[in-house]
Amino acid sequence: MLVRDKQSDRLSVASLPQTPLLRWHFLWERLVIYIYSFFSKKHLFDIDIANAGTDITKLPEFKEADVIHLHWINQGMLSLKDIRKILQSGKPVVWTMHDIWPATAICHYTRGCNQFKTQCNACPLLPKFSPLNHKAAGVWQKKQHMLQDSSIYFSACSRWLEGEARKSALLKDQSITNIPNPIDTHIFHPLASKAEARKKLGLPEEGNILLFVSQKVTDERKGVDFFTKAISILAETHPMFKENTTIAILGGHADEVAQQLALPTKALGYVSDEKTIISAYNAANVFVTPSLEDNLPNTIMEAMACGTPCVGFRVGGIPEMIDHQKNGYVAEFRSAEDLANGINWVLNDADYDALCQHAIRKVAQNYSQSSVALRYIEVYQHAIAQKRFKL
Repeated sequence: MLVRDKQSDRLSVASLPQTPLLRWHFLWERLVIYIYSFFSKKHLFDIDIANAGTDITKLPEFKEADVIHLHWINQGMLSLKDIRKILQSGKPVVWTMHDIWPATAICHYTRGCNQFKTQCNACPLLPKFSPLNHKAAGVWQKKQHMLQDSSIYFSACSRWLEGEARKSALLKDQSITNIPNPIDTHIFHPLASKAEARKKLGLPEEGNILLFVSQKVTDERKGVDFFTKAISILAETHPMFKENTTIAILGGHADEVAQQLALPTKALGYVSDEKTIISAYNAANVFVTPSLEDNLPNTIMEAMACGTPCVGFRVGGIPEMIDHQKNGYVAEFRSAEDLANGINWVLNDADYDALCQHAIRKVAQNYSQSSVALRYIEVYQHAIAQKRFKL
């Protein structure tokens, strides 16, 4: 595995050459977006123009590889020019789509925009008269040129994203399938004591814990406004929630959201420690993900692996993970009322133990490392065979 920033001591992981240019690639792309957005930070990390990166084709790791498998390569790791060189090397290329960026010009989530079905031009994430709109059209053309006469085996992480990718005019001649992200069930699993997990986080040992997790909980796409409204509905229609339920929020800007909620709330802040995150999932009775657009959220997978039922909207890849009223509740899209209904159903009306068991079983059957690895091996073998056939 070749990464931009190595954060472990694993021998199987290599980092890009640590030169001053490596940091500059990231900064240069952000600076261009910032200036062309008229110095607005609103969508600074929602788009990528891939104007800077590292040529990896000369590295020994690249030369020794039989297959090149791209994942999330944005924010200064690979430029479009670098990807073009990879394709020109003649090696089979597999690209896992963790969002829609490979199928659009510059955005990671389309947020209802359908331009990618024909040709991206004026991006709705940019100010109306931004020069970056012309650059977005230019990025689209560069991607077209990059993919011309090249074959990539695209793998979306959800059936929903596969369907969206097939609508893209950029990928109309490419091979597209779907293979989910894997999870290590030896790490994410139910702990022996829920009370101990709560004690570690400073949460009440009695009553229900409702968990909300996001890297940045104030991100509009994560649906915090609907979450806030759903909690208000629960507090008003079911007064018992005020007495026996605490909300735990894990993520950046948690304090800002905690002040808006109608139930007792504990802001845990941004946490990167894996053991603490696992404790949070185990401490909770229900995990709520009110995302308005998402691929195949790792948070749902992690929560279910820990035996915690989930509630989320019917959008993106979420209904593929949450089986309605079997391991959680799938609420009608953008309905805070139904989101509240789902939370109440899980905590008060459902066979809770059955939900927990179904959640654990769903992860073991669909998202275990071994099952996902076998599917990728098939893709690798097919890519290698096709490349040899063309030669």
